[in-house]
Amino acid sequence: MTLIQRHKNNKVAFYSRNILRSLTPKLIYHRRLQYLLNTLDSYDRQYIVSRVNYYLKHNDAFSLPDDKAVSIKRYRKKGQSAYYYDLKEYLHYFDRHFKVTYRFGDDTHLEPYPFLVKARPIAGDNANAVLFKLNKVRHFNFIEDSLSFREKTDKAVWRGAAYQPHRASFVRQYYNHPLCDIGQTNPGDTPQPWDKGFMSIAEQLGYKFILCIEGNDVATNLKWAMSSNSLCMMPKPKYETWFMEGTLKAGVHYVELKDDFSDLEEKIHYYNQHPEAAEAIIANAHEHVHQFCHPRQEKLIGLLVLKKYFELSGQWQREANK
Repeated sequence: MTLIQRHKNNKVAFYSRNILRSLTPKLIYHRRLQYLLNTLDSYDRQYIVSRVNYYLKHNDAFSLPDDKAVSIKRYRKKGQSAYYYDLKEYLHYFDRHFKVTYRFGDDTHLEPYPFLVKARPIAGDNANAVLFKLNKVRHFNFIEDSLSFREKTDKAVWRGAAYQPHRASFVRQYYNHPLCDIGQTNPGDTPQPWDKGFMSIAEQLGYKFILCIEGNDVATNLKWAMSSNSLCMMPKPKYETWFMEGTLKAGVHYVELKDDFSDLEEKIHYYNQHPEAAEAIIANAHEHVHQFCHPRQEKLIGLLVLKKYFELSGQWQREANK
């Protein structure tokens, strides 16, 4: 069987769409916003509201620091263009005098005020980190897998940069294990036995088990791994994004491993011997993924997150009363 070769988002199309958006008159966006907000009742309102409140946990009014808040009219690209365009896509719809606070990149430390961010810690009081769908061209990559779980090789696979201590330790522990095809791809001056070449998503889909290991924040491969017919294995996630990793349940959506990966061999053996259990988890993973595969609904949720943000920071109401 051949795999369907649609394993990466088209970056050229992504940037082209965003350039065209910048040419659209603001009046059209403002009219479109009202239309989109009025479609809420055509969806499951309780579900939509629950996701908005998950991303923006605050329900009481808050203030934005003057020295950190940026007005939409002064929002400019300063590197990290994928992040810039992902937020700009939604800012187009709101008044150019509204202000936002945000942070791009993999940094996950919390600020003393609400700010938009790609990822946040799952544990503790994380309410000031407002999750937004940022860098989606890299992270929100769902795939179509034509191989069933039982047709795949009975091994676990992982490729990636292993700069963090926990990743480096994992690679050195399992790079030569007979049940694994694991290796690091980070360039270095001194070759190491655990250095292995790039492996495409299509090639990784030939394995029953895909390791999803957090780096600076979430595991980049988690979204496509959970949309595949392979079984996702990982330690309990410590960070979350728009994908709501904090709602994932061990044994339901993925196979949980110990933080030191000492039970990896045991878990591989178990699910090789119990494919029906693996397939049940894979089906639940697909169900979780499916909720992010409705572009119009995703658009509405993103707009409602910003609307709530502007309301709680006192900007939406002030504008409405002008």
